[in-house]
Amino acid sequence: NGNAGFQQVLERLESDPVCQRLSLKSFLILPFQRITRLKLLLQNILKRTRPGSEEEVQATQAYDALEKLIKDCNENVQRMKSTEELIYLSQKIEFECKIFPLISQSRRLVKCGELTALDFNNLSPKWKLTTRPIYLHLFNDCLLLSRPKE
Repeated sequence: NGNAGFQQVLERLESDPVCQRLSLKSFLILPFQRITRLKLLLQNILKRTRPGSEEEVQATQAYDALEKLIKDCNENVQRMKSTEELIYLSQKIEFECKIFPLISQSRRLVKCGELTALDFNNLSPKWKLTTRPIYLHLFNDCLLLSRPKE
């Protein structure tokens, strides 16, 4: 998004009739779609092979290898999504001191959300209840509390 030259070239390529008006994202997703179609094809092959035959053994081996490939692809996609979440969060959160590296290979964001903190002011004659929003970010290795900038 920050590179205007790249954006122009990408728009020109995506509007080319050869690309059939498909976006770059659709071309990047296409290999994953093909892998899942291959899985369906191998399932149908396995249904039609004779039990105990050499063809069944080979089709089962191919199916198992394809299952492992799909699992690896899904894990890598999840890892990239998690890294993107950490990068986005790192850009939004400003630490007073930079001793906590938010982006890490092993760190994953498990859950995040907004809560309301209640403050009781018992110094005044009447108890005064004030609220302020805080955010919880639960990672697989730590819990981070943050508040919006005032």
